[in-house]
Amino acid sequence: MAALFRTVPLAQLLACVAFGFMLSVMSTSADPVPSSTTDVVVKLSTGYKFVEGPVWIPADVAKAGGATTSGGYLLFSDIPGNTIHKWDPATKSASPWRTPSDNSNGMTLDGAGRLLACHHGTRVVTAGSPVEGAAERTIIAGEFNGGKFNSPNDIVVAKDGAVWFTDPTYGMGKRPAEQPVRAVYRLEPRTGAITLMASDFDQPNGLCFSPDETWLYVGDSGKPAHIRRFKVNADKTLSDGALFYKVKEGVPDGFKCDKAGTLYITVGNGIAVVGADGTEDRIILVPESPANCNFGGDDGKTLFITARNSLYSVHLPALP
Repeated sequence: MAALFRTVPLAQLLACVAFGFMLSVMSTSADPVPSSTTDVVVKLSTGYKFVEGPVWIPADVAKAGGATTSGGYLLFSDIPGNTIHKWDPATKSASPWRTPSDNSNGMTLDGAGRLLACHHGTRVVTAGSPVEGAAERTIIAGEFNGGKFNSPNDIVVAKDGAVWFTDPTYGMGKRPAEQPVRAVYRLEPRTGAITLMASDFDQPNGLCFSPDETWLYVGDSGKPAHIRRFKVNADKTLSDGALFYKVKEGVPDGFKCDKAGTLYITVGNGIAVVGADGTEDRIILVPESPANCNFGGDDGKTLFITARNSLYSVHLPALP
């Protein structure tokens, strides 16, 4: 098992870090940064290679897993750094949480409180405890039709427990593709069966459900640079897939949906706040180009943002 979670040469990850660069000194701060809106963006920590996949671990989940901490905390990936880091609001500092991480990217929690992670290094999806020092991870998605995935990227869990994830080619390096398409997959929780749900993408990337899960949003960070919206049918198949939002600057990466159906989409210059009707409300400007975001904090009203070399946050008191 140890051989599975090996360190992958940085050269194999250039596709996902084309805009990233390494800072020579790791530092932690909490400094407000400029924004054209009333949103106050704060830099929490910096000095990473290329950060992604933020996920908030609530205090009750951490306690159930045996954590000694009394509160919640944030985990996030440094893909080429081959490390998952932990940001602790109690100390307002970040520290390595798991090394090696097998170049983890997108992460989320399932209904049982397990940490699910997409890995570029071994091209798999794993499940494990969100508590430091817990048992080894288990592979829940390792191949499809006898071939390895391209490079599992982002992940979401539906209310029925099904795991949905995207599989572009970022992070593959020179390794040969074993899948003929770049697709969205669904893992059935009861049987472990994996189904290809949609494959008409250039580079499928971020994804999330609408609050009632009647719609699945999927970003394409390849040439289209847009978000599509798929109808989730009663039999869990997808249909429609119409254009929902065209990015104006950069490409869409990870994004999340709040309880009212508003999307928070990482784009070239920040977070595009887009209503359920596709209308852009504003851009929350971020000094570095963001790659992903997620809600967290004790009240669930803080948006944590991973952006190239740094971790940021913005408190959104009006969130439903």
